Amino acid sequence: MKNQPIRTLETPTQLQSDIQALITVEPRFEKVYQQVGVPDLRRNPGGFEQLMRAMVGQQLSVAAATSIWNRLETAGLISPDVIMHVEDEALREQGLSRQKIRYLRSLVEHNIDFEALQHLPDREVIKSLTAVTGIGNWTAEMYLLFSLGRADVLAVDDLAIKVGAMDLLQLEARPTPKQLKLLTEPWSPYRSAASLLLWSHYGWLKDRDAVPV
Repeated sequence: MKNQPIRTLETPTQLQSDIQALITVEPRFEKVYQQVGVPDLRRNPGGFEQLMRAMVGQQLSVAAATSIWNRLETAGLISPDVIMHVEDEALREQGLSRQKIRYLRSLVEHNIDFEALQHLPDREVIKSLTAVTGIGNWTAEMYLLFSLGRADVLAVDDLAIKVGAMDLLQLEARPTPKQLKLLTEPWSPYRSAASLLLWSHYGWLKDRDAVPV
């Protein structure tokens, strides 16, 4: 089966167009759109440093993750070549656990061709990234959405997405990832717009920022 063309969201105008198309498929998004407007795309440059930063921040508060990252950056310990040759102790001194050091070693060893990822289908990007120890589907999906700008990504493992979808769809319980994937299949190929709206909706419900980057 031939791969479908890769769609990306590069501008707020493109996002607004996808939102309008999404509302046609799922009219309940109209109310969310009226609440929050066009969300910020929050694009980042991606690459090794982006994934390393995601690993450093796992299971930490934003403040703790930022502190450790700043220490690593000051020490010059954020490039694959340096990490490949540095001793574990030097990384531990900056606040990294043994587990996260193992994750970073795996990221370096896999030597991902980040340029090539831009031209791979979503499924192949996820396969490539999740081969690294310490990168799960959620992190891979965040890379697809925010680093590569892919247009059809719904983060079904994300708590805020699940809560936002539960409210939007008036479900009696928080959906499982499998249930959410099935429920939202009709939203394709506009699921990145749905993700951004659901994060914003969750933020509106809870009166706080919910986008994970």
